[in-house]
Amino acid sequence: MESKKILLSEKDIPTAWYNVLAEMPVKPRPMLNPATHEPLTAEDLMPLFTEEASRQEFNTTDTWIEIPDEVRDMYRIWRPTPLVRARGLEKALDTKAHIYFKNESVSPVGSHKLNSAVPQAYYAKKQGVTNITTETGAGQWGAALSLAAKHFGLELAVYMVKISFNQKPYRRSIMQTYGAEVIASPSMSTKAGRKIITEHPNYQGSLGTAISEAVELAMSTPNCKYVLGSVLNHVALHQTVIGLEAEKQMEMAGEYPDIVIGCFGGGSNFSGISFPFMRHNFSGERSTRFVAAEPSSCPKLTRGVLQYDFGDEAGYTPLIPMYTLGHDFSPANIHAGGLRYHGAGAVVSQLRSDGMIDAVDIPQLETFAAATLFARAEGIIPAPESSHAIAAAIREAKRANEEGTAPVILFNLSGHGLIDMAAYDQYIAGDLANYEVTDEDVARTTDSLAKLI
Repeated sequence: MESKKILLSEKDIPTAWYNVLAEMPVKPRPMLNPATHEPLTAEDLMPLFTEEASRQEFNTTDTWIEIPDEVRDMYRIWRPTPLVRARGLEKALDTKAHIYFKNESVSPVGSHKLNSAVPQAYYAKKQGVTNITTETGAGQWGAALSLAAKHFGLELAVYMVKISFNQKPYRRSIMQTYGAEVIASPSMSTKAGRKIITEHPNYQGSLGTAISEAVELAMSTPNCKYVLGSVLNHVALHQTVIGLEAEKQMEMAGEYPDIVIGCFGGGSNFSGISFPFMRHNFSGERSTRFVAAEPSSCPKLTRGVLQYDFGDEAGYTPLIPMYTLGHDFSPANIHAGGLRYHGAGAVVSQLRSDGMIDAVDIPQLETFAAATLFARAEGIIPAPESSHAIAAAIREAKRANEEGTAPVILFNLSGHGLIDMAAYDQYIAGDLANYEVTDEDVARTTDSLAKLI
């Protein structure tokens, strides 16, 4: 009988993260100080981020960065994660394509987000920090950081996007169970939040707004640092444990992916599954296609502009070179809350600009149809975010059927959807809708970006 799951032992947990910045052919443009327009240094970030995260953010020389023993020890709770041959999905699609998925949903919080939450909390503790703040969309990152913060004895405040705060009460409960304070964003607890509520009393929030509030609290609280769950280079670095394990597991399966797919919000899980395989494209050994699957309602990689922009709504962050819909963009209230972010990280944006990454935008109803098919074929109910990767994989398998080819497809199942069942209830009842972004919408929030530099 052929194996369904391809498993590694704890000794196979990577001992170092892969730093794509050291090997990518064209480095991204630097982040800029918004006041002076001068390139930032690691020291410029240290008042906000931990010292080690700041150094990792600007490390363009070390291909491999050692994972601390304390971090690897906590990784052992759930890592290595299984690589699974999706034979049930292949059968449902009647395809000759070989479809694999890396199952990151087996972590204690049900998603990949712990891969970066653990080292960032560890670096804070090691530095003597006592308090940390963050934002969260659907709550996956907030849940992960809540567990990591408690493990290392840190106090945590989480600004959760208001629409998700109300849509996903159990994620809020998970964070509170681990001991975090959870605030619906926008809130009245920060100047940024009060300004937004005053101007838009019924605004349901965005990741950009929640970032503004978390950054403001961090900067005004003694011995406190801000911790980020996506977008920046050091977060993508930590997530490469996903692809490094998958690389070993694909070798054990006797195959190599022709196509690697990840859902895309700010870039954390897509980078994690993609970058370790991408290094073989850099060297010319392979020609794998990499596909970022984003929502049609928040299509920064497919419809945005490559421009310097703020990472948050209030303009507290540095200027980041990114594919963006504009920091004032208000995404529709889709259930894939983790993908409702206006911009892409600088590294992914550069790789996209250089033609090394493809991107597709997928309507909400198609993602739930794909999620339902996957659940019935493979038994796992996926998170709405992960369902974008599943939908993209299904598109690729159907294209292969039409072309008479049999590619090896690998996607990242970044999280399960067992705390997202209200969304499935709405889909089954026919109460969900697609949301389209018009050219006018994009122009309205991007036309003024050139004035930022």
